[in-house]
Amino acid sequence: MKLLIVDDSNIIRSRIARLAGDSRMPPCQIVGLAKNGSEALGLFTQSKPDVVTMDLTMPEMDGIQCIEAIVALDPNVLILVVSALSDKATAIRALMKGAQGFLYKPFTDEQLIGALKELVA
Repeated sequence: MKLLIVDDSNIIRSRIARLAGDSRMPPCQIVGLAKNGSEALGLFTQSKPDVVTMDLTMPEMDGIQCIEAIVALDPNVLILVVSALSDKATAIRALMKGAQGFLYKPFTDEQLIGALKELVA
């Protein structure tokens, strides 16, 4: 599976990238790391990932707008929202725009691996 990681935190991007290589994960190739929605859209059109991890609060273009734009390009893409925004309304908005999963920050390695495995199952 090809994975695009979108988060304005370099620490979170690096952590998800490190976990993508974990033996408990399905085989995974990271095709891009984006720090905002605008960058993510550019990388998405170039690399055509199967799975995207998406933060919601980012500069330039937030995660909800980015989800909408990505799903318009590829309705089959799998999107896991990884966000510190823990209110149900935000999670529901993300899912209504096309995301398939939601993981709250802070998360454990096991939670992220479990959420990604569930997404691609």
